[in-house]
Amino acid sequence: MQAGAAALPQAQASPAAAPRVAVILPCYNEAAAIGDTVAGFRAALPSATIYVYDNNSRDETRAAAAAAGAIVRTERMQGKGHVVRRMFADVEADIYVMADGDATYDAAAAPALVARLIDEQLDMVVGARASEVEAAYRRGHRLGNMVLTGLLARLFGRSFSDILSGYRVFSRRFVKSFPVLSTGFEIETEISVHALELRMPVGEQVTRYGARPEGSASKLSTWRDGWRILKTIFLLLRIERPVLFFGSIGLVLAIAAVLLAIPLGVTYVRTGLVPRMPTAILSTGLVILAVLNLFCGLILDTVVRGRREVRRLAYLRLPLLAVDLPERA
Repeated sequence: MQAGAAALPQAQASPAAAPRVAVILPCYNEAAAIGDTVAGFRAALPSATIYVYDNNSRDETRAAAAAAGAIVRTERMQGKGHVVRRMFADVEADIYVMADGDATYDAAAAPALVARLIDEQLDMVVGARASEVEAAYRRGHRLGNMVLTGLLARLFGRSFSDILSGYRVFSRRFVKSFPVLSTGFEIETEISVHALELRMPVGEQVTRYGARPEGSASKLSTWRDGWRILKTIFLLLRIERPVLFFGSIGLVLAIAAVLLAIPLGVTYVRTGLVPRMPTAILSTGLVILAVLNLFCGLILDTVVRGRREVRRLAYLRLPLLAVDLPERA
């Protein structure tokens, strides 16, 4: 542990230059695990301030977190997205280490993730999960993650190998410029898309992922939350890639119109008549809808570009770190 903590660079050589590190842990009914989670991050990052944000737990999560030495706060609106929004708004630091409070993420890897963020001047480092225990990372979750990760890569051009990882290290610039819109477990997807859309410098590092301790249960539903994450991806596609989204709809409508019109065209060439007038009207209507979808996509793309420029400028107004670090040898 001490060797890992020492990896937090020679930036600690000068107290004035040391970045403020905050560990932020969203929690819901994690009394069995939160104490070990806080202790793990306290050992790995002894100079960090550890915050536990309780999300209406019905067990002794708050008491266990406080006993472990964390600063405990409460978010009343239910859902991980609401908790992350509150944490990002309230906590002031230069570097943010976010993990779940279930003791599954490897706290000892945190110094290396922080050091990489500083060394490479990144805005986010994702702790990609590598599970050594089958029970730690269920097959359904693993398959869903692969499908969603592949879909995100196809839609947005690039992706991470583990877009659903809750173990991430952020710069202050990322945290304070990120408009959290999600309410639940789809928050990790939104974070990933935000970084990809603004073309932020990001990295990914494999970390160990363990099984939950006895008495701790997962709140993630493979099907329900997987569906919500999938909907989030398509919502973000509609918002961030309107030409692709509406253009695809228009293309489908145009193909349907052509397929309906071919028999009418053949009949007209042979007889000079259009016997199925309702079909002709339907085909014409589909073509009109296809053109409208295309123009909607083009118009919204102009709006999105302007909004993206504003988000980019808001992002660039903030420094990567609020302190100046000495150059590395």
